[in-house]
Amino acid sequence: MIAMLSASQLADRLARDAEAVCRHYLSAGHRAGNYWIVGDVANSKGKSLYVHLSGPRAGRWTDAATSQYGDLLDLVRETCGLVDFRDVADEVRRFLSLPHPASSRRGDAHTDPPVDRPAGERARRLFRMTKPLGRSLADSYLRQRGILRAAQHQALRFHPSCFYRDLVTRRTLSYPALIAAVTDPSGAITGVHRTWLDPGGDGKAKVNDPRRALGGLLGNAVRFRFPGNAPVPVIVAGEGLESILSLAHVMPGMPMAAALTANHLSAFRLPHGCQRLYIAADADAAGRHGIEGLSRRAQALGILPLVLTPELGDFNEDLRRLGPDRLTVHLRAQLAPEDAQAFLPT
Repeated sequence: MIAMLSASQLADRLARDAEAVCRHYLSAGHRAGNYWIVGDVANSKGKSLYVHLSGPRAGRWTDAATSQYGDLLDLVRETCGLVDFRDVADEVRRFLSLPHPASSRRGDAHTDPPVDRPAGERARRLFRMTKPLGRSLADSYLRQRGILRAAQHQALRFHPSCFYRDLVTRRTLSYPALIAAVTDPSGAITGVHRTWLDPGGDGKAKVNDPRRALGGLLGNAVRFRFPGNAPVPVIVAGEGLESILSLAHVMPGMPMAAALTANHLSAFRLPHGCQRLYIAADADAAGRHGIEGLSRRAQALGILPLVLTPELGDFNEDLRRLGPDRLTVHLRAQLAPEDAQAFLPT
């Protein structure tokens, strides 16, 4: 049956219409003789990547700048930011207008077994597919939130076309996304946090849940300004990515960690050599148990926990509505004098 095509058969079907595939997924490129020329798999303008459009190598492509190569299945995977084969196959069937296969019997010789890679591996692969944040839609999004120097943080990247699955309808879409690396105490990436963005620049994407995490979050966090393997005597830890980035905007030298949820904040592994822990709180009570849990663990380790509170709903709202100068004054009254002198502008 046509719906039960294997990976090689799907690739062959795409190769028959290689130019149509390129026009759809690499619309920034153009035809030149028997090749489709474009900048890269992210559909940038340029002439580094070329796709054979006909002949025995139809559908094969190579990026001369990065040495990447593959068939049109690989191209769909890269341009859409997909990871698992089942998602690639769904996207290809959608493009070819093929029906989706029903659940097959185990051992069916006409199907490829789904590849269920560990979430951490999928997260690392997605992060490798991202671009620098500077001058991207994600950088513009954060600037609209008052966070002006986010491109300095290596943990933040941009994906121009990140795969999104609607958990209710199971429909698959692609949106540009802000990607944040979740790391363990050694700096190894264990997961990613994705914020899908509106392609027109109007904030977050208009979907039910524009923020999702992938991979291992427990004990880990998105980290900013961590000094490698050196001791970290003072740190700010909090839940929300944008709240922590707002604090980093006015305290650019302070090590900070965004645990992303209240439960993960409670479980955050404190760094070696920590003496004082500032916990960034929101004005509501939603994350109170995370703050209380982390405070208890810090005290058990002999670390002094201190809670930082915003004037409004959260620190990003303070930054946007009250401005960085007033946020600085508000924080100065809450920090230990030596930390205010070391990390806040005079």
